[in-house]
Amino acid sequence: MSKIKVAVFGCGAIAQRRHIPEYAENPNVELIAFADPVIERAREMAETYGGKAYSSYEELLANEKPDAVSVCAPNDLHAPMSIAAANAGAHVLVEKPMAGTEEEAKRMIEAAAGNGVYLMVAHNQRLMPPHVKAKELLDSGKLGRVLTFRTAFGHPGPEGWSVDGRDSWFFRKKDAIMGAMGDLGVHKSDLIRYLLGDEVAEVTGFIGTIHKEGTDVDDNAVCILRMKSGAIGTLTASWTQYKGGDNSTVLWCENGVLKIGTVNGDEVIVELTNGSVETYQVGAMATNEKQVPSGIIDAFVESIVTKTPPSISGEEGLRSLKVILAAFESQAMGQVIQLG
Repeated sequence: MSKIKVAVFGCGAIAQRRHIPEYAENPNVELIAFADPVIERAREMAETYGGKAYSSYEELLANEKPDAVSVCAPNDLHAPMSIAAANAGAHVLVEKPMAGTEEEAKRMIEAAAGNGVYLMVAHNQRLMPPHVKAKELLDSGKLGRVLTFRTAFGHPGPEGWSVDGRDSWFFRKKDAIMGAMGDLGVHKSDLIRYLLGDEVAEVTGFIGTIHKEGTDVDDNAVCILRMKSGAIGTLTASWTQYKGGDNSTVLWCENGVLKIGTVNGDEVIVELTNGSVETYQVGAMATNEKQVPSGIIDAFVESIVTKTPPSISGEEGLRSLKVILAAFESQAMGQVIQLG
């Protein structure tokens, strides 16, 4: 079959370190174009991987006919870029959070459906080997029902990751819309929904800017979630874990506890109430320092090749986003927010 022609909107860190190299590794893909307002970045990618460079996604779409597009731009551009790509007949892989509002996310879903293309959200936590194994163990029933949980994601902040360092769009509310919650928290709302096969019913959010100076976005959040099943737990997102960052989840179940990412080397640990302990070395999770493949690009390409709708769909992305938006509403209103 002919190769899938892919264009990338935004050539910052996530595009340079994950999307573009992973497309380049995929035998079904031809990278044809890159867009970035800093044209030098787009040119550098074009010189390295082939294809053409553009200073705007509008110009790219006016001159190219991609089969698929990755949207790797600041959060406020996710919706307009995704809708434009879908209207041009391209499948869309959009970084998280998929949008800044529920209305934008719905418009993205409608644009994809109306144009007969796929919309996938890059919630890569689902595809990381420890989480895949944990889901398998939970679904086996050996642990029984999940009763309580904690899930966390924290690191020192985007300044060490973003190509613009401390001047990154991540720290500007007009571009980012939200801070640590959009960067990390939404990954965990998606993960807990996926692992439990359950939806969030109620959210209380404690969200603030505790330590990052000169920014108008959140750098920390602790949320309390009640699932529809009745399970309760916490979700933490932090940009101020300057030492010993966290990407772990612990689930206390009827028949034992499931620990994910708590011990280096033993990525998944099951401790049953009967005294038995199982450990699984299934491979590390991707971090900013250690770029193991995310699995997202291959899953997106596989969907297109096999004409199978992506499991991490726009609808799934919206459900995970709504949890985060509810947490912000809770912080603003000082009350528990019910999710429909």
